[in-house]
Parts: sequence; structure tokens; C-alpha cells
Amino acid sequence: MPSRDEAAHLSHMHITDWPTAERPREKLLSRGADNLSDAELLAIFIGSGLPGRDAVQTSRELLQGHGPLRELLDREPGDLARLPGLGPARACKLSAALELGRRHLKADLERGSLLSDPAAAGQYFAQRLRQRSQEIFAVLFLDNRHRALAFEELFSGTIDRAEVHPREVLRRALAHNAAAVIVGHNHPSGNPEPSQADRNLTHRLKTALDLLDIRLLDHFIIADGPPVSLALRGWV
Repeated sequence: MPSRDEAAHLSHMHITDWPTAERPREKLLSRGADNLSDAELLAIFIGSGLPGRDAVQTSRELLQGHGPLRELLDREPGDLARLPGLGPARACKLSAALELGRRHLKADLERGSLLSDPAAAGQYFAQRLRQRSQEIFAVLFLDNRHRALAFEELFSGTIDRAEVHPREVLRRALAHNAAAVIVGHNHPSGNPEPSQADRNLTHRLKTALDLLDIRLLDHFIIADGPPVSLALRGWV
């Protein structure tokens, strides 16, 4: 990690003149993607910056003016394309990269990764629901080996409420011949804390599904920060 003085010096140089170990691409190859800052990761997609700025400087300005990162990447491709330093080609690259990530996670679920990494389901719900402006209740239907059968958004509502009917969850579970389900919904307000209504709904769903010998594995709340698992809190 360069010092503040070193970082200031680098900001006045073209990236190709930076020490090799500090260039975003070389740094990714030698240290791994998780060692790059948000601006450095974004700079790899941008490639080159605005006039008088390198790609990292341009990325920092994008994050400062239109971020943080999640808010920036939640934008539609057309909105991204209008931001300074991006344009249609780079906006398409970013949107395609996000979709590749979603499909990679979905493929993991379909291979049964839930058995070894339950948190993957929470991340999948987050990718599908976090950016939505109204409350959405969704269900991931699983077979008896906990592989994904289908993901469905069953109910939507206002900014802070979606009416959920357990009988419809049961009907869709039977239609998919599901042995287990994971449910989740978003809190557009950004507050991840489960409400008493969330806990009550979880209990009603579990009771109804138990009658059909279908397991409720978890209920995720999607808001700002990591997904909140009601199962980890002992409420499932």
C-alpha cells in the first residue's frame, strides 16, 4: 500500500509510469483482486481516464460523485453510459461483468454449493433484490440435495411492505416438487434489522411448509450491508 505522499506522486503520473507493483492490473495478478480498492477495480474496466487524469483518478471521481460502488453499479446501463469517463462501451462491460457474477453464483447454487456455503444464497438474494425500489418477496426452490430448482419473485408491494400469502409459497413449492425453500425480501429503506412482522411471517411460513414436509432453510433480509439471516439468529 503506497503512503499518502506516494499516492499523491502517483496521481500526477500516467499509470504506465507507475511502479509495476502498484499498477492495478499487475497488482491484481500478483496479489489477487481482493487486494485492490474499489477505484482500482473500476479503473481496470475504464482502461484510460478523462483528459489530464489517469484511470484510477477518474474512477475515484466517479465514486465520489456518483457512488459509493454499489449505488454506482446498481444504475441501468443507459444511466452508466452518461457518466463522465464511462460511455456506452464501458457501461456495457461493467453491466456484463455484473451479470457474469450473478450467473456464476447461480451456477454454484445449481451445483449444490448451499450444502457447504449457505452464505451463497444470501449473496444471491442480495444481487437480485438489493437495488429494487419497492419491497419484493422472493423464493429459492431447492431439491432434496439443496440444488436450486427455480427462483421466483412472488410478491411485491410499496416501498416498505409486500403482502405475503403462505399458501402461494406452498403452491409454487409443490409445482416445483421442492424439498426445501429459502425465502428473502428487501428493505428499500436500507435498514437491515428484521421487524416483528418479518419474524411472524417466518414462523407462519415454517409452520405451513412443515405440514407438507418441505423445509424452510432460511429467510434473508436484504438492505444495506451484508444479508441478514434469520436462521443464524435462531428464528427459523
